[in-house]
Amino acid sequence: MTRPVLLIAASGLAREVIPVLRESGRAVLGFLDDRHGELPRTIAGAPVLGGLDDIPLYPDADVLVCVGSGTGRERVVARLSELGVDSSRYATVVDPSVRNPGACPVGVGSILLAGVVITADAVVGAHVVAMPHVTITHDCLVDDFATLAAGVTLGGGVRVGRGAYLGMNSSVRQGLSIGPGATVGMGAVVLTDVDDSGTWAGVPARPLGVTA
Repeated sequence: MTRPVLLIAASGLAREVIPVLRESGRAVLGFLDDRHGELPRTIAGAPVLGGLDDIPLYPDADVLVCVGSGTGRERVVARLSELGVDSSRYATVVDPSVRNPGACPVGVGSILLAGVVITADAVVGAHVVAMPHVTITHDCLVDDFATLAAGVTLGGGVRVGRGAYLGMNSSVRQGLSIGPGATVGMGAVVLTDVDDSGTWAGVPARPLGVTA
C-alpha cells in the first residue's frame, strides 16, 4: 500500500505539489511547519498538523520537504535527520508530464513539475526542485538541493552545484559549471563558469557589482 505524504513547510511549492500527488493517487496527510500557530487549520484541503518536532508522531508517512530555498531545504533535512528521518522516508515527486526517456536517475526528495525534460545520461541529485518547463540536456549533473526555476535550460554537460539557484528562464551554455550555493538571476545567459556562492545576472551574465 502506498504511504501518505507529509509535507514539510506550508509553502507555495507545497501547494504546487499537492495536485501532482493527488493526481497520482497519493494521499496528502498534512503539513508540518514551525509557523503552524500562525497558519490556517487547513491549506489546499490538507490539515496543518504541527511543527517539525512532531515528526515522530507520523512514522508511517513518507516525507517531502517543500522549502523553496535549497539552503533552507538542506537545513530542514539536517534537522529531520536529528529527529530520526533517514533517506528511506523521503518521497520523490515527478509530474506525469515529465519526459525522462533515458530513465536518468532522480534522487530522493526531489520535485520535478510539469513539462520538465531530461534527455540522456543526466543525473539529478536529492532534494532538487525543477519548476515547470525546465530542460536538462545530455550529461548534465544537478547536485543535491539545487533549485531550477521555471523555464531554465541547461546545455549539455552542465554542472549545477549543491544548493545553487537558477532563476526563471535563465540558460547555461554547454560544458559550464554553476558553483555550489551560486545564484543566477532570471533571464540570465551564462557563458562562463559561475563562482561558488556568487550571484550573476544579465545577458551575458556577469557577477553583480561588476560592470562591462
